[in-house]
Amino acid sequence: MLWKRSAKFLIQHQHKAYKMSCRVKESCPPGGARGGPPAAPVSGAYKIIMVRHGESEWNQKNLFCGWYNAELSDRGREEAQKAGKSLKDAGHKFDVAFTSVLKRANNTLDGILKELGQQNIPITKTWRLNERHYGGLTGLNKVDTVEKYGEEQVAIWRRSFDVPPPPITPDNPYYDVILNDPIYCEGPPKDQFPMFESLKLTIERTLPFWNDCVVPEMKAGKSVLIAAHGNSLRGIVKHLDQMSNDEIMLLNLPTGIPFMYTLDEQFKPVPNGSLQFLGDPETVRKAMEEVANQGKKK
Repeated sequence: MLWKRSAKFLIQHQHKAYKMSCRVKESCPPGGARGGPPAAPVSGAYKIIMVRHGESEWNQKNLFCGWYNAELSDRGREEAQKAGKSLKDAGHKFDVAFTSVLKRANNTLDGILKELGQQNIPITKTWRLNERHYGGLTGLNKVDTVEKYGEEQVAIWRRSFDVPPPPITPDNPYYDVILNDPIYCEGPPKDQFPMFESLKLTIERTLPFWNDCVVPEMKAGKSVLIAAHGNSLRGIVKHLDQMSNDEIMLLNLPTGIPFMYTLDEQFKPVPNGSLQFLGDPETVRKAMEEVANQGKKK
């Protein structure tokens, strides 16, 4: 079932444009930003499916995860399978897929593609689609952090646009684990490796990848699937729906429920083409509330 509820409907946002910086330096897929064959003319609207990874083991434990490479939980693997089935039942097929370098997103994508029988399509993995780096909050329990710093402060760290958490420091047990993880062998460089990120900083490395690598694939007539993370996807949603910095604080993307955008030739949502979840409204509502409640006192 396609639940047509736009981001505008969900949080009654007003449109405000903004600009992003930072160009993508790594390679994009053939036919994308590097050149390749000319874009095939595509009539009508562009469609793209995105999905936040299934529940991870750290989601299950209610820990700040960020760039730590957590596994999917059993529920998360089931969510990936259900997402694949919903896409299959809706008749979706994909030409290319994009994901982060973190295995919770990779394994979600794998589960979806297995259900679709499309494990052999080209997949691009990039750190630019990673979750935001939660800095010194990494590994902390969200409820315990609320008890220590207060619900308002934790809400700002989790959902504000430009206020980052404290930086991760060498005494954090996950500092070396993250910094020296081989998944980052192709970037970012050690001298540019983030120690924290706000949503603003996350967008500054996610949106250039969207513009330079994802958009050219859609222009070429490709059907695109993105499996990524709550904050990297919130950044894309903010851009597409031109949401204000305050309004993005109210948006919580549930795990494992695909959503679709239908875009015009300027890659702006067509009427009723914004943030259409593939799921029944009650399931989506409960899943969004679950995410919103992760940082609240029990």
